[in-house]
Amino acid sequence: MADKTYHEEKLTREEAAARLQALADELLKEGDVDVQAGNKRVRLHPKSSVGYEINVRERSSVLRGSRESVTIKLDWKP
Repeated sequence: MADKTYHEEKLTREEAAARLQALADELLKEGDVDVQAGNKRVRLHPKSSVGYEINVRERSSVLRGSRESVTIKLDWKP
């Protein structure tokens, strides 16, 4: 069984930082991690060691203008 929860929204830099900080605070705790995705809260069960992947993308287009993105992926076996 694979459940997937997806949520996307526009935030200010301060709001985005607060969301990342909340996730970091959850990871620092022992035990389960609660992740907020829109109006849904998901409880996860990370181990003491997790996989970490970061992808930074910079694009420049004459028609669309420049765009930058950062994707962070954390994964583990519960």
